[in-house]
Amino acid sequence: MSQDSTAAPAPQPPSSFVSAETAHAQPPVVRLGLVQLQMRPTPDLLAFYEHVEFFIRALSGYEADFVVFPEYVNAPLMAPFRDLSAADSIRKLAALTAEIREFFVRKAVAHQINIVTGSLPLYENGRLGNVVYLCRRDGTWEQQLKIHITPSEVSEWEMMGGDAVRVFDTDRGRVAILICYDVEFPELGRLLADQGVQILFVPFCTDSSSGYDRVRLCARARAIENECYVAVAGSVGNLPNVVNMDFQHARSAVFSPCDFAFPEAGVVRQAVTNTEMVVIADVDLHHLKDLHDKGSVRNLRQRRTDLYEVKSK
Repeated sequence: MSQDSTAAPAPQPPSSFVSAETAHAQPPVVRLGLVQLQMRPTPDLLAFYEHVEFFIRALSGYEADFVVFPEYVNAPLMAPFRDLSAADSIRKLAALTAEIREFFVRKAVAHQINIVTGSLPLYENGRLGNVVYLCRRDGTWEQQLKIHITPSEVSEWEMMGGDAVRVFDTDRGRVAILICYDVEFPELGRLLADQGVQILFVPFCTDSSSGYDRVRLCARARAIENECYVAVAGSVGNLPNVVNMDFQHARSAVFSPCDFAFPEAGVVRQAVTNTEMVVIADVDLHHLKDLHDKGSVRNLRQRRTDLYEVKSK
């Protein structure tokens, strides 16, 4: 079952108006499983499925509530199209997206874990986009398109951005997705905060330490200013024969606001740099409500809305 991600989102109460009853009705501790995926030559779709299902099954065994994959999770499958132009090869890859989405939907139900699929190219109505699916363990799914497209995505692939960001209800809180570059734009995080986001997922793909640092530092800022957890999941390694995906650099992590109830420096847990592994982290949603009501500083409550505002057009 899908909801139309292009439709205008239903009005949601801002996080500053989440009631104590609503907050405490949710399970307080949520277990996140981030997959820091090694990009490697992958001969076919079956091999891709076997690789990602290993992580889904394993993290389900660790009782994770969410498993999160990186941006361009299926990029290795572009290698057979290397004789085509970069723009044509990614459109060939996009022809697999619907089937891959259905695979993730089935596995979310089979392994009883919510899956943030990592991003996939989506080609619809003559437009190429970059999409992440949220596959709930009850069999329903949602999608979030990347809003801000990087210069290389435009020049190499002729990609275009989406036009809406949403918060999604799940059995483990209110979550949202910003894809890589999108987390570097604070307006999007603030729009999500006004919809009550508690956990923000950021699948990313960066080819250098400087690119990674932009994602990391902006993600940490989003956690503080929007009083939410932010989980960033990236890919590592090299990928021969795929244009625009040569190198990957990542240190996947879960970030929190900075106050007494949270870990020092707002880092809940993080991976080893550039090593394929998983990060498993427990986050307590009740701490967010306590922070909002009586934190040392109160970034959402103390906004000067008499002077400024951020709103969606």
